[in-house]
Amino acid sequence: MRKTFRIRTRQMSGQWGVAYVVALALALFLLTLVAGGCNDDDPVIVNFPPSAPDGVFSITGDGQVTICWNRNPEPDVAGYDIYWNSAPTGAFEFIGSVGANQTCFVDTEVVNGTTYYYAVAAFDKAGLESELSFEDIFDTPRPEGTGLILSAVGQNPSLSGYNFASLSGTPQDWTDFDTDVYFDSPNPGEHNLIANPNRDVQIQDYGLIDLIDVDWAPSAGWSNIGQAELIPGHSYIIRIALGGTFNMAKINVVTVSAISVTLDWAYQIDPGNPELAPGTGGASQ
Repeated sequence: MRKTFRIRTRQMSGQWGVAYVVALALALFLLTLVAGGCNDDDPVIVNFPPSAPDGVFSITGDGQVTICWNRNPEPDVAGYDIYWNSAPTGAFEFIGSVGANQTCFVDTEVVNGTTYYYAVAAFDKAGLESELSFEDIFDTPRPEGTGLILSAVGQNPSLSGYNFASLSGTPQDWTDFDTDVYFDSPNPGEHNLIANPNRDVQIQDYGLIDLIDVDWAPSAGWSNIGQAELIPGHSYIIRIALGGTFNMAKINVVTVSAISVTLDWAYQIDPGNPELAPGTGGASQ
């Protein structure tokens, strides 16, 4: 349960809020009047809040979300405040601060499968805080695991399949109805991950890419034969039909042989949500 220390309201997202622009214009106008009425020897000291942080993005994790941003240009910035909300506008709750030399914050008070919106504000040494960042940054943390070992069907069929929704990291029989994919190596040098033909499961090779860099599941490009050749270092995306919607999963091949394959995996438990990890703006990273 979060403890709410303070709340900031963002009426608009993705652009400068009208109130902020009007306030800034008014401040500059007043500064011009004050400066014009002073002698040249009289210093005019006006302290404005820092600019809102930009370049904000998030990194999806298992039970956590990391929020990062660009360092502010103002030399008197003392740190950054991080806020969250369940929507892109409205009341954002303060969840923590970091110093001026830090540009990332890890939110561990999240629930897998729930979507969170984030914003960041900079504050200076005088305690003045900027407007909230303007990008729509949202993230849906999801479970993940490493070191899942599937045996080849011809080696040990009872340990050749996997059901992502189980979140167990434990293989199961390839003939089980709820098996999503299974491993088979029918011929020398042939190593395949096969989508369960008894269920609406689709698969595609996403290429030589780290698992963390597979961010947003595509809507097309699925294998037309219901299987993909497993190659070490390659990541794969799996689309699993579920009652009129779908769940997305991704895997990365650590090692593969005629006997077994070792996989790292992640599974988005939020139905219909294609977010799996990294990206910027509306997506996550």
